[in-house]
Amino acid sequence: MGSDFENRLSDKASHIEEVLKAFLPKESGYARTVIEAMNYSLMAGGKRLRPMMMLEAYKLFAGEDSSEDVVRPFMAAMEMIHTYSLVHDDLPAMDNDEYRRGRKTTHAVYGAGMATLAGDGLLNLAYETAVLGAIKGKELSLFDGETSNRYMAALKVLTEKAGIYGMVGGQCADICAENATDVAEEEMKDTLHYIDENKTGALIESSLMIGAILGGATSAQVSQIEKAGSNVGIAFQIQDDILDITSTADVLGKPIGSDEKNGKSTYVSLYGMDNAVSKVKELSDEAMNILEELGFKGSFLDELFNYLIYRQK
Repeated sequence: MGSDFENRLSDKASHIEEVLKAFLPKESGYARTVIEAMNYSLMAGGKRLRPMMMLEAYKLFAGEDSSEDVVRPFMAAMEMIHTYSLVHDDLPAMDNDEYRRGRKTTHAVYGAGMATLAGDGLLNLAYETAVLGAIKGKELSLFDGETSNRYMAALKVLTEKAGIYGMVGGQCADICAENATDVAEEEMKDTLHYIDENKTGALIESSLMIGAILGGATSAQVSQIEKAGSNVGIAFQIQDDILDITSTADVLGKPIGSDEKNGKSTYVSLYGMDNAVSKVKELSDEAMNILEELGFKGSFLDELFNYLIYRQK
């Protein structure tokens, strides 16, 4: 994967930064402090992968009919949801991290109470932003799912995958697993799969699905792209577990060996390194095959999946 891809990745991330800026609430009035904390969190950098996946999926399905205005509010909403989860993850009651991406975390700057509110505010603003996008968006073709309204279908995916049947459920299982002792190996394997599928996978699946729905995909195609997203999310997490053992702190940009030190069950500790490496390949091959079936082989999304799954940091 050469520098040409990384340059395009960087350009697309910069474009998404501009999209996000357009949706930042004004820092004024009695709520000014919480809004400042929200904007500080949202503009803390990052790869912007989820809105990027959403936009790419949208463009692939919409083809010549694509109009970025349709998907922009949902892109912003997705990044707000991802950001709120990080703000809450960093809190003293959770991971208690002082730094993220080389700068002070939200609670380290604004205090734990205001950081909690900033996370709450971002989650609510995400839904406000997406709903307004649905109200104001141009008319779309009918959808063959539970609802014929593509905006409603997209909102259902956005809300469900972020909540107890998605990311929050995965985070719950993760916290419970950390404190669990004497869990049978098979049960631990099931738990780990659930955590990877939901804590990491849910927002990736959601991003791709929303892009597909708004872009004109059929419900069958939406299910296909959901499966591809699930595979990418799980492979991404397994690769993370592998790098925690095989990489160096300099390359990874964070301490290594933390999983073992924290007594955390990972794919590597449960299945062994060789099985972990082959599982990444199996999951990624399946995701690539789905894209090929959909006619998207060689697309930027295809390259992005490959890049994420086989990354070295």
